[in-house]
Amino acid sequence: MTTENDITAVLKAVLDTAVDGIITISQSGIIETINKSAAKLFEYDAQELLGKNISCLMPNYHARHHDSYIDNYLKTQRPKIIGIGREVEGLKKSGEVFPFKLGVSQVILNNRIIFAGIIHDLTDIKQSQEKLTKLNEQLEDRVMERTQQIENIVNRLLDTNTQLAEEIEERKSIENKLRNQEEELKKLLEAERELSDLKSRFISIASHEFRTPLTTILSSSALLSRYELTDQQVIRLKHINKIKSAVTNLTGILNDFLSLSKLEEGAVSAHFQNVDVLSICNEIIEELEGVLKQGQFISTNIIGTANLVYTDPKILKNTLFNLVSNASKYSTEGKEVRIQIEYHEDKVLLRVIDQGIGIPESEQKYLFDRFFRASNVINIQGTGLGLTIVKKYIDMLDGEIQYTSKEHQGSIFTITLKN
Repeated sequence: MTTENDITAVLKAVLDTAVDGIITISQSGIIETINKSAAKLFEYDAQELLGKNISCLMPNYHARHHDSYIDNYLKTQRPKIIGIGREVEGLKKSGEVFPFKLGVSQVILNNRIIFAGIIHDLTDIKQSQEKLTKLNEQLEDRVMERTQQIENIVNRLLDTNTQLAEEIEERKSIENKLRNQEEELKKLLEAERELSDLKSRFISIASHEFRTPLTTILSSSALLSRYELTDQQVIRLKHINKIKSAVTNLTGILNDFLSLSKLEEGAVSAHFQNVDVLSICNEIIEELEGVLKQGQFISTNIIGTANLVYTDPKILKNTLFNLVSNASKYSTEGKEVRIQIEYHEDKVLLRVIDQGIGIPESEQKYLFDRFFRASNVINIQGTGLGLTIVKKYIDMLDGEIQYTSKEHQGSIFTITLKN
């Protein structure tokens, strides 16, 4: 049978082995019991504290009001600490002030009120919080330093390449956001890599596409001076045609750059009206007849009942012209290029279908990126801007463009316009 002495011994053992500090005080604030953890925490021997007022373990600004806290509670039963628990500060024997979590409960023992406090040391937690705060401050400094470095890079790119103004403005916007939140750093670094790749592709394509026709013009011009005789007229015409072709290529390249620049600057606006799509297709076919490869031909196929489409005729023509001329350029001699018009009650689908070289599947995700050229078109002239311009035109028409393509089998580009 368990005796009262046994229970007392068990309770004492539990209190002495408890990780948290436990102190009991009387109504007048006198320490009656204190376990080993509490005594160690305050750097006292337990016997030193028995019989002393609990305020000796508090900094002065808390100690002065402690007794009034107890009196007020006993009179009003309104707790400020008792039964609630809160974070407070304690005073060690050495004079060091430290934080701890205090939970106080009221106990009625032998018809008298005592108060039991459970103390959980917060020193390690506070130190960890301070270290975390310091690390965050250091990280913010590093982010700001990196932001400044990136800003300098962007400014240098702005000075050397005015064509990329929109990307740089976007980059500056990201940099501003980076100053307020750490997560934006990753996006900003990614934008920097894309900008560098874009510049490299621009320089590579521009230098190649300009150099080739200019070299043709230079060499043909030099050769013309050698053929002065009348019977050499055929040779002269051959070189003159080469010069004309080279100038045409240069004009096309410059038009691509100019079109993209105007689109990005917002200098192009759509003017909607009712349009006969078939009539536009016929105009495109007529204009491209002189540049088709030998044996190539363009056909049209109509599905559904023809009706007028509410759109911008000029933008639609430029878009279809780009897609159809691409279909011819990337197809071999003798191949058909087909324009399919599919009418629905609320929309029209325009498909440009070719039997050309197709687009490698692994590269199709870059198709509408500026300056992108697939790996299988190295020997075919182009700036890599055509489909970028097409995508921007379709967006202006509030339409959609989709594609399917298989290498060596051809491509299908589908434009959907609401009606």
